[in-house]
Amino acid sequence: MTATEVDETAPASDVGALLEVTDLSTTFATAKGPIRAVEDVSLSLDRGRTLGIVGESGSGKSVLSRSIMGLIPAYASRTGSVRYDGEEMLGASPSQLRKVWGVHMSMVFQDPMTALNPVQRIGRQITESINEHLDYSKSQQRDTAVALLRSVGIPEPERRLKQYPHELSGGMRQRVVIAIALACGPALLFADEPTTALDVTVQAQILDLLADQQRERNMAVILVTHDLGVVATRADEIAVMYGGRIVEQASAPVLFRQMRHPYTEALLKSIPRLDLPSHTRLEAIGGRPPDLMNPPPGCRFAPRCPYVQDDCRAEEPPLADDGTGHLFRCWHPVGIESEQTTLDTILTEAHVREPGDALAADGVSDGDGDGSAPATDISTPVPTADPPAAERSSAAPANDAPATGPGGAD
Repeated sequence: MTATEVDETAPASDVGALLEVTDLSTTFATAKGPIRAVEDVSLSLDRGRTLGIVGESGSGKSVLSRSIMGLIPAYASRTGSVRYDGEEMLGASPSQLRKVWGVHMSMVFQDPMTALNPVQRIGRQITESINEHLDYSKSQQRDTAVALLRSVGIPEPERRLKQYPHELSGGMRQRVVIAIALACGPALLFADEPTTALDVTVQAQILDLLADQQRERNMAVILVTHDLGVVATRADEIAVMYGGRIVEQASAPVLFRQMRHPYTEALLKSIPRLDLPSHTRLEAIGGRPPDLMNPPPGCRFAPRCPYVQDDCRAEEPPLADDGTGHLFRCWHPVGIESEQTTLDTILTEAHVREPGDALAADGVSDGDGDGSAPATDISTPVPTADPPAAERSSAAPANDAPATGPGGAD
């Protein structure tokens, strides 16, 4: 596909989806063979909306966000389509991408200590993109940097401009990274694990800050995290990734109320619950993530799934739509009342998304239209969609591999 030149001074259109990704795959060439870190991912995002991408370490969520932006190394290749504001970006040259980064789309990286240059002052790092993309004088650049630091809640912004990253706390460094990402007013913001290594109180402050900035700027946000609890009240729609693929996608209320994939269920069960007694052990996900160089046959989650059956190991399920816009990739979805209702039954009543199909609309929309998600209190008991005993009586026992938790960043 041929990339189209994007005008870095032109604002994003208000008509149609801001971002459309179709069958995106990313492959890394290594000495041992190709690794397909992202495979056939399709998604769509409108202005002012938030998409949460969830998965444990190695699921491909961070590679997906970097692949959309074009921030991948030379030994990686991409196929599929990435359209920003109607323009194809997959074949864009580095010079074309530099006109898009910062102005149209930007990223908040997961580790502010390594994202910031340790030998440059904060003010220099904030004004770098302003100087590159905007026709501002030196005084205007400084005033903008001060205003950005003030907008992200940093006290004494004039003094902070002269400081180095090591002189700031972890929370303040993360706020600086957010200020840098917002410097040129992007329409699309990628937040890659923005609360990594921060304490719980600071995590809430950073997420509130991102939500406030999103409302003020009507930005679209892709929030990448390993924690379903983070996106529960922050995302309008959630996509769960495993082994480089999307295994479930739905609006946030639907996903928590009617989850269908066992991996989504396992992630939810690993979240600490306030309604459980103190010192209750968290439920870890047994086994290990799949080897993307040699993925297992059939469903990639089958070796770790407590409900695995023979057909799960034999054939990989397609990404199916239950007819309401709820997508999932499972032959025997959890939470289905009748044991006869499996993916085969659903496919006869609905349809399977074929390559190039438009993403189905959300089945439920409880939001108020301003880009904020409806509140979901995860401190109260959350339905875990445990299947009836009759449905799982023939299921194989859980995998006996060593348990690993879902935490960590890609």
